[in-house]
Amino acid sequence: MEKLSEETRGTLLGPLLENGWTEQADRDAIEKTYKFTDFADAFGWMTKAAIWAEKWDHHPEWSNVYSKVTVVLTTHDVDGLSTLDVKLARKMDGLVG
Repeated sequence: MEKLSEETRGTLLGPLLENGWTEQADRDAIEKTYKFTDFADAFGWMTKAAIWAEKWDHHPEWSNVYSKVTVVLTTHDVDGLSTLDVKLARKMDGLVG
């Protein structure tokens, strides 16, 4: 696994940033807060996302408060963003709904 190159960052991160993800200012990571109707919906989404995270052996930093889930993605092994972060962010976005 490698850190995203400058050449691929814009192409891969651009669509995520347009879909509500933001880059963290203090480290090479992306963040998004998902809002659901209630705790059960939020926790259900987290369960689905956790299955994919485990399958891909790439685990998010996240927190849940009632109907909100805040997710931070970065790849600790490369000390920054990798294609795994992009892949998991896309999957998480796709699981909403």
